This record gives sequence, C-alpha cells and structure tokens, in this order.
Amino acid sequence: MNASPTRARTIGTRHMAAAGHYLAAQAAFQILEAGGNAVDAGVCGGIALGVLQSEYVGFAGVAPIMIQPAATGETITISGLGHWPKAASLETFHRDHGGQIPPGILRTLVPAAPEAWITALERWGTMRFGDVAAAAVRFARDGFPMPVLTSRIITKAEENYRRWPENEKIYLPNGKPPQPGDLFVQSDLGGTIQYMIDEEASAKGDRMAGLQAARKAFYTGDIARTLIRYHEENGGWLAAEDLADFRVAVEAPLSVRFGDFEVFTCGPWCQGPLLAQTIRLLDGIDLGALGHNDPAYIHMIVEAFKLAYADRHAYVGDPRFVDVPIAGMLDDTYIAERRKLIDPKVAHPGMPKPGRPGGGAWHGELNLRETAPADEIAQLDTSYISVIDSQGTVFSATPSDGSAAGPVIPGLGFVASTRGAQSSTDPSIPCVLAPGKRPRLTPNPAIARRDGHWVMPFGSPGNDVQPQAMMQVLLNLFTFGMTPQDAVEQPRFATFSYPRSSAPHPYSPGLMNLEGRFADETASRLRAMGHDVAIWPDWEYAAGAVCAILHDLSSGTMEGGSDPRRPTAVIGW
Repeated sequence: MNASPTRARTIGTRHMAAAGHYLAAQAAFQILEAGGNAVDAGVCGGIALGVLQSEYVGFAGVAPIMIQPAATGETITISGLGHWPKAASLETFHRDHGGQIPPGILRTLVPAAPEAWITALERWGTMRFGDVAAAAVRFARDGFPMPVLTSRIITKAEENYRRWPENEKIYLPNGKPPQPGDLFVQSDLGGTIQYMIDEEASAKGDRMAGLQAARKAFYTGDIARTLIRYHEENGGWLAAEDLADFRVAVEAPLSVRFGDFEVFTCGPWCQGPLLAQTIRLLDGIDLGALGHNDPAYIHMIVEAFKLAYADRHAYVGDPRFVDVPIAGMLDDTYIAERRKLIDPKVAHPGMPKPGRPGGGAWHGELNLRETAPADEIAQLDTSYISVIDSQGTVFSATPSDGSAAGPVIPGLGFVASTRGAQSSTDPSIPCVLAPGKRPRLTPNPAIARRDGHWVMPFGSPGNDVQPQAMMQVLLNLFTFGMTPQDAVEQPRFATFSYPRSSAPHPYSPGLMNLEGRFADETASRLRAMGHDVAIWPDWEYAAGAVCAILHDLSSGTMEGGSDPRRPTAVIGW
C-alpha cells in the first residue's frame, strides 16, 4: 500500500507517546496531559489497541510489557503471556487433527492481557483502571472510523470470520467487511470493559482495592463465568481454576551490548533472545563500512538472523519447563564461533544447524521440509505502544492476539487468547505444548539505553519479522545517524529461512523479501549470492511497523518515529 515517506519530525521536551494506531497514541497522550505517568498512559493506549486494532490485538490476548521506572532506572518485564489450560492435551492434536493446532477454541490460552495491564498499574501506575480504560470503552461503544489497513485485513480474513456467528456479527456488519471510513462499533466489548470499571468503582477501599476488584471481575467474576461456560458447552479446555490461579511473571530482562549502548529484551518465554543474539552476532561486524542497505550489508544481517533463528528453534521455550541455555547462547566465545559461520559472499541455503552453546543439549535432527506459505491471516500479528513521561519513566509494550483465529465469546465481544498457535506439537521442539506451559511468543518489546546519554523504547508488529524490523531501525539510528522518523521509513527486508512461529509453522528455505523501493540491482546481486529474493510492495505492512521514542538525556528532548506502513502515530510536546 502507498504511504507517505515525509511525516514531520516530532520533537518535544515534556512527554511523548508513539503507538500502532493514532487514536491509541492520542489516548495515551491525554492521560499524560491529565497528570498520569508513562505506565498509566501506556496501559491506556495498550487497552485501546485491543479495540482499535482488534483484528490483530485482543483485549483478552497477550501483552508483554517492559518498564524502566525513573525512580530506580532498573528495567523490568511483565510477561503478559498466558499458559495452556490444565486440561490441554498434546495427544488430542495428534489423534484428531493430524498433529496440527487448528483455528478455534482448542488453541485458547489463559487470557493474560488484563492481568498484565492491572499488574503494571498496581506496581508502577498512579491511576485507576477506570481512568485508563475509559478511552477504550468510548472507542468500542461509540465506534471509530475504519482504517484502510484494518478493512483490508478483515476482507482478506472474511471466510475466517464467517466460521463463528459472533465474529461474523461484529466484523462483517451487514454481511460484508467494513469499508474504510465506516463507523466500526464493538458494543459487547465496550460493555465488558465497563463491567470491570464498575466493579472497581463499587469496591471499598483504596486504589489497590479497586484494581483488585477489576482483576476479579475478569478472572473470577461474571466475565470468567461466561467464558468458562462457553468452553464447557463447546468442547474447550479452559476451566475456572485456570483463570482464578493465573498471574503474570514480573522479572528481569535480558541485556546485551551493541557498541557503546545496551539493549534490553524480554526473556526466553518469547523471541527476545533472538533479537539479543543477533545483536551480539552483528556487534562484531563493521556494518557501517558495508554501506547502508548495500547487498553485502543486507546479506550479513540476514545470515546472522538465520543463525539466531536456528538457536531459537533448538533451545527457546518456556523456561519454567525448558532449561534454556541463554547464558551460553550470548557468551562471547560462542558468539564468535557462530559469527565465523557467516560466509560474506554466499547465502546459507536454508536454516543452519543450531550451535551447541554452553549448557545446550540439542540432539535432534533438522529434518525440515519446505512447506507452502500459510494463509497470512493464520500468522498472528500484533501492535505496539511506547511512552516516556516528564520524569523519565519509560514504557514499551507489544499487545497482540487477533479475532480471526478463534470464536468471539457471546456477550463478551472478545476472542480469548489464541496464542496457543505459537506452540509446537513436535515433542523434540522446546516450545512443544503442555498443560500449564506457555508458547514461545513472538511479541517482544525492547528498550535501548546509553547510560547518561539517551534511552529509547522501541518495538514492532510483524510476527517473526518483528526483531528483523527492530534491528534494521536500530542500525539506521545508531550506525548511520538517522532521525527516528527517517530510520523507520527506510526500505526494509526480511528472511523467512526458518520454521515460522505460528501454526502451521511454514518453512521457506532461502526466502528473502525486499520492499519494492530497493533497486533492481540490489535484488539481482542478492540472488547471485544465493538468496531466493521475492519483492514486496513499496510500503509493506508485513515488513513491520516500528515505533520508537528517543530521549536525549543531556538536552531533555524527545523525538519519536512512527511507521507509515500502518496507521501509527507519535504525539508529544
């Protein structure tokens, strides 16, 4: 799709929000203006994204969060990822579904986003749930104009939406996909969020008591009872104890250095280690000397990612169930050995064999067979929001889970998290599903920081492409000195030479996509190196949609970048 490469630079000195939808950025900014901090604003925008981009973000989906409170400067993560119900059965998928995890109720995880947002508010926020969720209720009940991209995605997924009556009623009003500019209303979803607000308002006690009441409304109250009843009546696995016992994990991030700065990623319950490992691999290569987006430069980045995807495939899974050798995967000696495997002139024909990092015990075989690309609707997408407030608190979150891969729960207006699609049914893979286990999540918010100089939350939608888009923007900024807006607008590329995270996990050995703005000569030279190059449109939404806010700590200025590939925006002053 066409998009403008000439958005104005957005520079401020007080506070700023950047999000995957312009109304979410506006809602977050209004919270900042009302005296809320970055966590209040980020939660507001994140909940709003579950309404504004419900084709790709679920109110009852996933919401991994990274926060750096100004008071401590310590970066923390909130997993925001649910687990398989206790009744989940790997055998069922092999016996009844040919080893696949089909769209529908059986891929449902415990919804994690409401718990993640409320946990963030409890620990680092200042406002009530009702304060920050009010914008989402307005967008749901009053409606908002349908964006061009959302209309396009719903149209592509039309047959998926027709599988379930409630999905069809909401997403195909009057029997057809909504057109750009149509008012899009989600009344039941607005009512669900309002119920949580009302329960909070009726709670006796302080702000914490109110937040606890909002949590109970979802996980043990009427919402939970409606959700469980639907599963009981339709052959689902979700039970009351799965919801009542659920809590997100709050933990330290991974941290790696690139040049003179540090990048924080989430842990091995998601693909954060993939970004971290690729950063380490590329830190030993003089990419600047190769020239920005030169074929040799693109080749080196893609080949580094292939190595990291191989280790992701072999080692990364829920660390509560899997002994992930994360220290070995990021070890200097191991990284140097893996980096030597990159041939600067010849592409690896597929995904390389995984390495053997210290503590690693990969004994499998890569019996990977090329498979046809899956319906893109099955490849779960995402959104993103980042906020920095006047005190310097930083918020970065990548909420996700769409509405075309599972049933909308009648009366609730949402699809309970279908992120079970990012588990495997292969027992030799660390992300194989099991009761109580989390899948290996693709959403992975990040924060980059050079102590005393600058800090930058950044992230992107894009499924497996997320870390590739984020890495390219990081290099555009700090290797080539671009502004944030210029950095996110540069032509983008991506490799697909690995089994994808989402079912049915298609594998395309050697495949590389280039946006159409690259010169024909670039594609020709990459093909000569052995890459199977395919051309995307000039501004391809599947290439990611990075948002970032760069806070210069010496001058006090903040500068945002928002990706024109999707309806993103950055607002600040």
